[in-house]
Amino acid sequence: MIDVTQIQEILPHRYPFLLVDKITHLEKSVIVKGYKNISISDYIFTGHFPAHPIYPGVLILEGMAQTGGVLAFESMDEKVNPKEKVVYFTGIDGAKFRNPVRPGDRLDYEMSVVKNRGNMWVFVGKAFVEGALVCEAGLKAMIVDR
Repeated sequence: MIDVTQIQEILPHRYPFLLVDKITHLEKSVIVKGYKNISISDYIFTGHFPAHPIYPGVLILEGMAQTGGVLAFESMDEKVNPKEKVVYFTGIDGAKFRNPVRPGDRLDYEMSVVKNRGNMWVFVGKAFVEGALVCEAGLKAMIVDR
């Protein structure tokens, strides 16, 4: 398991834009699973939507990308210094949103590697709440110098 303080050693993201709380499973170059607890105190709910809070789909995708970024960094043959490198989210294919995510939900991320060539990564990502699929997409990323 990788906790949030360890995630912050890998990714440059910080509150309010660090969108993964814990990595629960990581198999280098294959798959990563993690989650974010969705709380009514999350900053986004002041405007999305005050009387009907729904966690935005773009933030689900970003959380999936961040989870994949942890996998990319942890899978590199040479240990990459996160202070010198950053993962850029470079593309989304076929994003589909199946169900809304609401305060009180635990948003589970699952990112599987489709292809990896050097610093380029292609993932199939899925997000679940209580086992129900809420989002799926193909995501692309690359590790670059800061």
